[in-house]
Amino acid sequence: MKDTNLKSNCAAKIGAQASRVLAIAMLAVIGIAARPAQAAINVLACEPEWAALAQELGGDLVKTSSATTAQQDPHRVEARPSLIARTRNADLLVCTGLELEIGWLPILLQQSGNSKIAVGQPGNFVAGMLVQRLDIPTRLDRSEGDIHPGGNPHIQTDPRNIGVVAEALAKRLAQIDPANAAKYQSRYADFSAKWKAAIGKWEQQGAPLKGIAAVQHHKNMTYLFNWLGIREAGTLEPKPGIEPSAAHLSELLAQLEQQPAKMVVRAAYQDARASEWLAEHAKIPAVELPFTVGGNDRAKDLFGLFDDTIARLIGALK
Repeated sequence: MKDTNLKSNCAAKIGAQASRVLAIAMLAVIGIAARPAQAAINVLACEPEWAALAQELGGDLVKTSSATTAQQDPHRVEARPSLIARTRNADLLVCTGLELEIGWLPILLQQSGNSKIAVGQPGNFVAGMLVQRLDIPTRLDRSEGDIHPGGNPHIQTDPRNIGVVAEALAKRLAQIDPANAAKYQSRYADFSAKWKAAIGKWEQQGAPLKGIAAVQHHKNMTYLFNWLGIREAGTLEPKPGIEPSAAHLSELLAQLEQQPAKMVVRAAYQDARASEWLAEHAKIPAVELPFTVGGNDRAKDLFGLFDDTIARLIGALK
């Protein structure tokens, strides 16, 4: 009788242990299934707008980060060890090009030793060469300031350029990750439809801006002005990349007394003092624009970037 009870107790214990092991195994399987799939492509963008665009096109298939923020001048970035490490781990590098990053990107590429994103490789994507470029110089002379031989690199301020880049970037993602090519194409089609509709809305909202004159700090709003039909009335910088001087600002003020402008515009990363001085003396609004994703609380993504940009420009007319 004791042997029977002992056998029964042992069997019960073994059964209970087996049940626990089975339950733990099932929980492990459920846990694995519940975890998000590992990102297929690690994308490093040189500027926030391209990180945002890659995220729109890749969704959970990509992990994106930006080498710069909206509060930084993209011409001047320090190639820190942490940034070199991110470059080393990137599967795809998305940059504007047109020598915007000439002061720091070559260092990152050299120090990272990442052959996947070397110039000419599929992992190296240059957005600036895909669009119609403005301000292409007819004469190269460094005495004229920070001149870009390939044209003005600040292409992201015209949403039509972002649409052009999106199509090419979706194809590049599919090339690097062919197993998910259909997903990238589907996400691009969805983004493109929404983007075209948004551009129509922004152009309608921005119609009152057509023909007005405005001063910009640096020639980084040229594509925005061209898109909306805004006339450039001057720049706070006497030459590209040269900080505003008191003498130049006085000359610009005298010019505006003869040919008035409606506003003076700067990017979020630029020093406000020169634009506020001119705005006060010329009695026109000084307008800070986000310039790229993250430039302010409303510009959290590409759609918010232009929603806020148009709202601020129209608000300055009132």
